[in-house]
Amino acid sequence: MRIAIIQSCYVPWKGFFDLIGRCDEYVIFDRVQYAKRHWHNRNRIKTAAGLEWLTIPVLSKGRYAQPIDEVEIEKPWTERHWRALELAYRRAPFFEALAPTVRSWYERADKEKRLTDVNALFLREIANLLGLGTRIVRDTDYPSHGGKTERLLGIARAAGADRYLSGPSARAYFDEAAFTAAGVAVEWMSYEGYPEYPQLHGKFEHEVSVLDVLFSTGPDAPRYCHARAA
Repeated sequence: MRIAIIQSCYVPWKGFFDLIGRCDEYVIFDRVQYAKRHWHNRNRIKTAAGLEWLTIPVLSKGRYAQPIDEVEIEKPWTERHWRALELAYRRAPFFEALAPTVRSWYERADKEKRLTDVNALFLREIANLLGLGTRIVRDTDYPSHGGKTERLLGIARAAGADRYLSGPSARAYFDEAAFTAAGVAVEWMSYEGYPEYPQLHGKFEHEVSVLDVLFSTGPDAPRYCHARAA
């Protein structure tokens, strides 16, 4: 049983869904500290004027140590994001077909007060649209104690996982030996080898929200969200 345990992100890039799609279970790891200027509350889209950030306004001043699952949304934001998406992708081949579905996600997200709930909504809906069979749960479904590695290992063991798939950026701090000693094999994701697809607005950009793939390729999106080298 292979597991991924990662903090939630807002409409993340295709690599995020590639990673969790290779797992039996993805645990939303939001009982950890929120980081400003990270991907938790923002992502990028391609526009005629270049890359543009879509950022959810959150309350963070004076709340430095708050975990992601306690971060509150500061003010209305969904209509602005939808308008930006519409302007950027209205000429994309599959925008018209997918617009009612994606807009309905934003209408539902508008009712949410916490960032983690917004992110979970989009993660589940996009995973479903991509046809991923991965079970998505929260870290609150499992016991949590100790430092970061201990918490990750505790969740993996409680879930019955014998393989743990991680993104490459975690190598700098990850205690792989602790997992190996506990009988959980650590595997490292590679994001090399994604095929390009017809994309609007100039030079191809891989590191944009997965919404770019969906609006550009529609039902073919899953094959563009799978790294050949992984």
